[in-house]
Amino acid sequence: MRRDLFIHFSFWIFFFVALSLVRGFLVLDYWPFWLGGLVGVILPDIDHLIYVFFMSPQDLTSQRVNFLLGKKEVGRAIELLYETRSERKGLIFHTIFFQVIFLALTFWLMSSSVSIFGKGLVLSFSLHLLVDQLIDLTELKNLDNWKGIFPVNFNFRQSETYFGVVIFLICIMGFLM
Repeated sequence: MRRDLFIHFSFWIFFFVALSLVRGFLVLDYWPFWLGGLVGVILPDIDHLIYVFFMSPQDLTSQRVNFLLGKKEVGRAIELLYETRSERKGLIFHTIFFQVIFLALTFWLMSSSVSIFGKGLVLSFSLHLLVDQLIDLTELKNLDNWKGIFPVNFNFRQSETYFGVVIFLICIMGFLM
């Protein structure tokens, strides 16, 4: 769990510092951008709670999480969710289909909104999903958990192309906002 948090926050800090240096966001007026980024780096993990409470409460892990939350062991419940994240299939936010739609919405928000909080949130959210996919690809050697309802199969070469396009889009949206 700590390793995943470290990876997510390292990517987030690196990206936001680089973006802030290039765009001149290191002044106090841009604190909403950073706050939005902080919210956005945490928000995709709500998907696991939606799964536990609404999508599959009968699942053994869901029951264990509910038991731990009932005993007010929130830290242990979060740890259990991180340890068993590869078991959950069919998450809402953690699908390639959702990510493609969210990237389109991110572009729309980045190009038409004046809310720097919203811009930080969507950039960070997109970055979090990308990092989750990179973690799954390196640990599980596949993106099977990201298929969702569509039978998408990526070989390694296609995965490289996909990640290259997503990284390019996130960087372009961030640096040209």
